[in-house]
Amino acid sequence: MSDLVLYARAFWGLLIRDTVVLRREFIAFAVRTVMNPLMFVFVFTYLFPKMGQAFQNSHGTSFGTLILPGLIAVAIFVQGIMGVALPLSFEIGVSREIEDRVMSPLPVSLVAIEKIVFSALQSLVAALVVFPLIFFIPATPVEVHVDSWLVLIASVLLASLASGAVGLTIGTIVKPQHITLMFGIVVVPITFFGCVYYPWAALHVIPWLQMLVLINPLVYMSEGLRTALTPGTPHMPAWATLGALFLCVVLLGYTGVRGFLNRVLS
Repeated sequence: MSDLVLYARAFWGLLIRDTVVLRREFIAFAVRTVMNPLMFVFVFTYLFPKMGQAFQNSHGTSFGTLILPGLIAVAIFVQGIMGVALPLSFEIGVSREIEDRVMSPLPVSLVAIEKIVFSALQSLVAALVVFPLIFFIPATPVEVHVDSWLVLIASVLLASLASGAVGLTIGTIVKPQHITLMFGIVVVPITFFGCVYYPWAALHVIPWLQMLVLINPLVYMSEGLRTALTPGTPHMPAWATLGALFLCVVLLGYTGVRGFLNRVLS
C-alpha cells in the first residue's frame, strides 16, 4: 500500500472518529450554533418591527436583508473556532488524547490539517442551520438574490477553512486555562468589528476604523457572503473578499500548523 493511500485512509479515519464524537454531543453543538443568531434575529427583525422600531438603511433595505450574510458569517466563524480551539485545549492540556492522534500513521502536520477540515465541516453545517432562521422569523421580508453560485460556494468554503485555521491558531497559542477568557477578549471584539451588522462601506464615516478592521478575517467572510447573497447592498468586490479569504487560509493555516507542531512535539 502506497504512503498516499495510507495517509488518505488514516485522515478519513480521524474524520469519522471526530464525527462519531460530535454525534454524541449533537444537542450541545446545535444549541451553541443556533442560540446567538436566533436571539439576534428574533429581537432585531421580529420584535422591533412589531414594536414599530424597524431598521432600514438609506436604500430602503430591511435589516433582515442587511444582516443575513453577517449572521451566516459569524455562525461559520464562531463554530469554526469552537470546533478546534476548545477540543484542542482539552486534548493537549487535560486528557492528553492528542498523543493518540499523533501516533496515527499520519504526518503530524496532517493531523493538524484534519482538525481544520473537520472544523470547516462543522462550520458548513452551522451555515445551513442559521440560513432558514432569517427567512421564517423576520416580520419584514428578506430579499436574497444569488448573483453567482460560484462566489457563494467559494465564499462559504474559504470562510469555513479560514475559521478552522483561526481556531487551530488560537488553540495552540492560548493556554488551556485561558481558553474561555479568550472568547471574551478576542472573539467578541472580532464579531462586533467584523461587519456582521453593517456593511464595510458604511464605515467610511470613520476612515481610520474602516482601514483598521481590514485585519479582521470576519470582515471578508461577511462581505463575501454579502456580495453573493445581497448584491443590492454595499459590499466589497468579489475578487477582494475571495483573495483575502484565501490569504487568511494560507497564512493562518501555516501559523496554526506550526503552533500545533511546537505544542505536541515539544
